[in-house]
Amino acid sequence: MKNTSYKIMALVLVLSGSFYSCKDLTVLNQNPNGINPETANPNLVMSTVLTETGKAFVNLGYQDIAGVMQHTQKDGWSGGHNTYEWGGSQSWASYYDILRNNQYVYNRSVTLNLELHQGIALVTKSMMFGLITDLWGDAPYTAALKGAAGGATNTFPAYDTQETIYTGILADLETANTLLSKASYPSTPGASDVFYQGNASKWRKLANSLALRYYMRISSKKPDVAKAGIEKILANAAQYPIITAIADDAAMPFAGNSDSDSWPSNAVYDASASNYRRIKLAATFVNKLLELKDPRIGIWANKVQIPLVVDANLPKGTDKIEGGKRYLAPDKVVGRDVNTHPEYVGLPTGIIGGASYNLSPTAEQGANNPHVSWVNDIYRQAKGPLLKSRMMSAAEVRFILAEAALKGWAVGGTAKAHYEAGVKASLDTWGVGGTYAAYIANPGVAFDGTLKQIIEQKWISSWTAAQEAWFDYRRTGFPVLTAGPAAIRKVLPVRFYYMLDERNLNKVNTEAAMSKLETTTYSEADGKNSPWSKPWVVQGTGKPW
Repeated sequence: MKNTSYKIMALVLVLSGSFYSCKDLTVLNQNPNGINPETANPNLVMSTVLTETGKAFVNLGYQDIAGVMQHTQKDGWSGGHNTYEWGGSQSWASYYDILRNNQYVYNRSVTLNLELHQGIALVTKSMMFGLITDLWGDAPYTAALKGAAGGATNTFPAYDTQETIYTGILADLETANTLLSKASYPSTPGASDVFYQGNASKWRKLANSLALRYYMRISSKKPDVAKAGIEKILANAAQYPIITAIADDAAMPFAGNSDSDSWPSNAVYDASASNYRRIKLAATFVNKLLELKDPRIGIWANKVQIPLVVDANLPKGTDKIEGGKRYLAPDKVVGRDVNTHPEYVGLPTGIIGGASYNLSPTAEQGANNPHVSWVNDIYRQAKGPLLKSRMMSAAEVRFILAEAALKGWAVGGTAKAHYEAGVKASLDTWGVGGTYAAYIANPGVAFDGTLKQIIEQKWISSWTAAQEAWFDYRRTGFPVLTAGPAAIRKVLPVRFYYMLDERNLNKVNTEAAMSKLETTTYSEADGKNSPWSKPWVVQGTGKPW
């Protein structure tokens, strides 16, 4: 991820620095070309906070977590994507950069009495701290973002429990709902708000929809709290509006002016298109979409360039391309894993030698394998109507409510009605809403009253936002996924390692947090700090494995 938020904030601080006059060193001068953080408009920093937040989400959901959740696989340089060879390489440093800048926006907004800006900052804070605790577990929270004050307790902050962080997030979202409830505001962020252009009602819906997400996140650990919180929101629609229309989705478009503000792995600013070429649709995902006759497959995937045809009537040794197809005699595929689907072929999960899969004419990493489905050509572009960082959607809200209804909670509507609304919202989002009637009637899609089906459709709809599917998988065990043969463990991971810098520099507090993780059979040599050690949110639940 290309993080620039720390640079912007540093620029604000540097440009506001004091310079002493060469005539009188006791006179403090103000840089006439600088921006003083004590008087600056918070809009100057808000745009960076929001764009970096959007990039943080999509760089998880379209990159390595898409590999974990088997939306995609890579056929080159694939260890982190396909087989979880992370080695502590993930860092939350850029997330805390965003949070520091966001804290500046909030503090300035309090000083200026800008309640709309305060509400936006609290929602953004909730999203970023939610991401941190979802990914790692316990983390600096109440003691975080105070480094400028100095002192060991601020420089090396203590970690809060995951339970404390979720509780704080939900409290901030409640406050944000109130701040964002005014009929009008004296000042709005306008274009600086790259999510909603200063529309308070949409931010308010996002705040309450995020609350639904986090109540459901803790539902296995604190079911009474989750039930009461979700029912309160649904019982008071005027007081707690939520996202139910895709026009209100938190979905950030890309400007496409440079690599840093373009779709990740685009081929516009990457002349070799190497990042684009490495990503292939995962067989797990492709096979499920084909099984359900899902119309979204054509939006997300390219058809194979050259289908394989194995024909028993061909002479022994035949291997030829005619009419856009590659014809093979049976002896040419003996002992080989060959997929002859005429349109869509996914790359199996975590295999050895993925670059040569399905008789690729070259085994080079990231080479042009014409016998496997690539992601759709739209993902070669820097920007486009479907190229957005999707942080919260009407589809996700509906699936949350479907799950809540299935539990017997009072959410205004049946599990079936919310499930079907979630499916429709996703189809509409991807431009294939006209297929809804036929799709919802398909075997496997028609509602069967199971949590498995709700979470499976939620997983499908989380394309390019796979981190949310990962957190659902960890909580529910669905969809049922199997690690590939080359994976470094036999099951999928459930968290990130605490990074080496944090273990070295904030040793005492990090070790205290690590001690609270629950080791499992799969933690192995990693010990407590393992992606296969369970954080609080799934301890004692028996999930996902």
